[in-house]
Amino acid sequence: MIESRTKQIIELMGSNGLRYSSETINTFIEKAEKENASYSGFLINLLENETKIKAEKKRKRNYSAAHFPPNVHEIDDFSVAELDKGLTQAQLEQLKDMFWLDASTNLLLLGPPGLGKTMLAVALGAKAINLGYTVCFERMTSLIEILTTAKVSRRANARLKRLKSVDLLIVDEIGFLPISKTEANAFFTLISEIYEDTSIIITSNKDITTWSELMGDPVLTTALLDRLLFNAKCYSLQGKSYRLKHPIGDEEIVKQRRKNKEKEEK
Repeated sequence: MIESRTKQIIELMGSNGLRYSSETINTFIEKAEKENASYSGFLINLLENETKIKAEKKRKRNYSAAHFPPNVHEIDDFSVAELDKGLTQAQLEQLKDMFWLDASTNLLLLGPPGLGKTMLAVALGAKAINLGYTVCFERMTSLIEILTTAKVSRRANARLKRLKSVDLLIVDEIGFLPISKTEANAFFTLISEIYEDTSIIITSNKDITTWSELMGDPVLTTALLDRLLFNAKCYSLQGKSYRLKHPIGDEEIVKQRRKNKEKEEK
């Protein structure tokens, strides 16, 4: 009779979306009996467990869908002391609180290579995912390929739909390679569709005053910047390349890769 009743409970829980708790219901029943828990206490523990597991599953899915580059760092790994100027510790703390994300504020991280722009952008993205937000990361070259092939590629179209639906879109390395007018128009269209509801982080080694050369159209560039800067915080980082100041050997590279793999598996 008890086994039959437990089986019925498991089936009912599964059919009502409590799949994870149904897998451990026996453990919860035994614990409740040992502790002489109240009905409400038992139910709260069960539902808290279900919520926790679902949240972690969702976080892992979002992290995988973000398509972050290798070697993701935590936000506390970023040190403003490595910069000459462009970002203060107080400003970094404000970025860490993530209020800008709730306000759909855009972040522009500008400056020469090696100052940690991508590291900072990805670290903020990873923290956003841990807080329950959805995030996508794309380098500008990859984004342009997605935009220009979405009509003929099912995979690119699916990725584009994802890019348009997330809370935070990170576009990395604008300015490393020039783009055609058609590509610039596609990028402008994407930004126009999402900028009011989505936070956008842009990293670029080019000052925004030179973006018209990159886009090949001053009018289009002005319209693009009008949308990006409508609700934005801009940081022009200056200093010497971190990689040149702190070269690392093969052993350190291997250690860092192992560390990142462990983070992804957690």
